[in-house]
Amino acid sequence: MKITRIRIFKTGLPYVGGAYAWGAGNAITVSQASVVVIDTDAGLQGCGEFSPCGENYMVAHSEGVEALARLVAPRLLGEDPRQVARIEQILDHAVQGHGYAKAPFDAACWDILGQALSAPVWMLLGGKLTDGAPMYRVAPQKATEETLAEMERYRADGYRQFQIKVGGDWAADIDRIRDTVPLLKPGEKAMADANQGWRVDNAIRVARATRDLDFILEQPCRSYEECQQVRRVAEQPMKLDECVTGIHAAQRIVADRGAEICCLKISNLGGLTKARRVRDYLVENRIPVVSEDTWGGEITSAVVAHFAASTPPEYLQNTTDLMNYNTRSTGIGGPVAKDGKLYATDTPGLGVSADFESLGDPVAVYGA
Repeated sequence: MKITRIRIFKTGLPYVGGAYAWGAGNAITVSQASVVVIDTDAGLQGCGEFSPCGENYMVAHSEGVEALARLVAPRLLGEDPRQVARIEQILDHAVQGHGYAKAPFDAACWDILGQALSAPVWMLLGGKLTDGAPMYRVAPQKATEETLAEMERYRADGYRQFQIKVGGDWAADIDRIRDTVPLLKPGEKAMADANQGWRVDNAIRVARATRDLDFILEQPCRSYEECQQVRRVAEQPMKLDECVTGIHAAQRIVADRGAEICCLKISNLGGLTKARRVRDYLVENRIPVVSEDTWGGEITSAVVAHFAASTPPEYLQNTTDLMNYNTRSTGIGGPVAKDGKLYATDTPGLGVSADFESLGDPVAVYGA
């Protein structure tokens, strides 16, 4: 089997809530999705997607996939997409870093591999260990009354984990945490996610002012070292997110016992191939993980769902239904969200196809 054509599509994904505010003064209303569609001489077609949470998020830019395609597409044409390790090598030899841009090419090849073997991607990742992954839902930075109302709506839909966005004004964040966390019901969990937004001193102030509350402190500062400064003072469990960038970061976290939970954004790690290695290493060292990505529609959600399904339930903190954050689609089919859980499909590959009507014409085509 050989790759005969690679197409790149772009579309905007408007946030269902209007404006999605997070971290220190960040807000997005539309995420720019880049979708990669790979065709083969066997008639199989695979797709992958990357959507950043704003243009300044983790240096990930929506133009990155197009730029990478110009360099790697000519090298991928004629290759066997089922050989995902070789595809990884080609991508890495062509460009150092920029894993977020490589991720959709990687996902599309996993999709084709699954279709070729008549197996869902979760089977290729080791099998289904979690049938219905628990989901969290984000409560963006809004007035407390709006946040509580949103949480109540999500609660009615079965969500039992909530990510409360903080990271702006640290004093106001203390009030936001103190107003929301005590209202959690039995069995519910909350993460106060600063998205790297606080200085170390202010993060310490927040941790000390809320030490009597049961919640998870997520990525309080920009760097790993800064988060560890906060960790030495904070009594809350710590979840690391943006600084979990690959296997070397995971090894450092394990060596330092630097976090209780690690969020694995598949695009941030460079795709499924690399994310699986990081996930398995962390689980082997008894650190729970989150299966998610920076943003995305149905295609990204399918990747996240298969990754979650192949993760042991006792080490899967949660996942999320990214496709339900948007008013527009990137794919047809994909996972199902029901009663607060995300279910991967049992159909071959990722179980999702590109929504060409929504995507429109490709912005770039390589091959026949």
